[in-house]
Amino acid sequence: MFPIRDHNPSRRTPYVTWALIAINVIVFIGYAALLGDEARLAGFFGTWAVTPADLSQGREYYALITSMFLHGGLMHIAGNMLFLYIFGDNLEDMFGHVGFLLFYLACGVLAALAQVWPDPGSQVPMVGASGAIAGVMGGYLLLFPRARVDVIVILVIIIRMFTVPAWVMLGFWFGLQAFNSYATLGVDGGGVAHLAHVGGFVAGVALTLPLWLKAGGPAFWSRNRGAPRIRKPRPSPNGGRPSPPSDAGAAEPRPQTLRVSDPETP
Repeated sequence: MFPIRDHNPSRRTPYVTWALIAINVIVFIGYAALLGDEARLAGFFGTWAVTPADLSQGREYYALITSMFLHGGLMHIAGNMLFLYIFGDNLEDMFGHVGFLLFYLACGVLAALAQVWPDPGSQVPMVGASGAIAGVMGGYLLLFPRARVDVIVILVIIIRMFTVPAWVMLGFWFGLQAFNSYATLGVDGGGVAHLAHVGGFVAGVALTLPLWLKAGGPAFWSRNRGAPRIRKPRPSPNGGRPSPPSDAGAAEPRPQTLRVSDPETP
């Protein structure tokens, strides 16, 4: 199940979301040449990615931030940026530009710590914005559970597009990550950092909770039933009908002339 868009227009321009996408893409292009050289790529990730063993020994704390802007391949960054593009603008609309940036970074840090926690001695580096974006998805679920999301479902050779409530799509995604986290717990080696996804999602819900409560909590849901609020145009005073012309005190209009440039006129 892959989301391709949501029906939830934001009220302000998502400058931070666009900037995060641009930075991720620029950074990826900057080291893309290393993807074909495993030794050099391992050295690069060893410096800038989160390595649990180093972090647990008090080294390379900066990697909690830098690792969010690194990806292991083209499909990795493409999927992450698609999710950020779909869900990020609405969270930025609710939090504000600066608030959303802090929220995003906090979710990414907490997601990385969730992945480090069960195996602090692991030497496997972790990269990707997935944890931070999982936090965005968690916040979106809390604020807009009934927003409509268009998803593509692939069943062997059958490809169909459906529109489902956000809680269905995001709940399915979280359940899959939680199951995979349990199934791979204690397994060392490369692969998907499912526990970081779970940690980021839970962090996103927790960090969005104060905003949701400030908006009214359950009353916020009852006002819009968990769906986005769509602004409707105000009706005109006369019901949208054009006002009849008034002849009172109206002067007869003078004929107007239009001056044009004639190439044959001296």
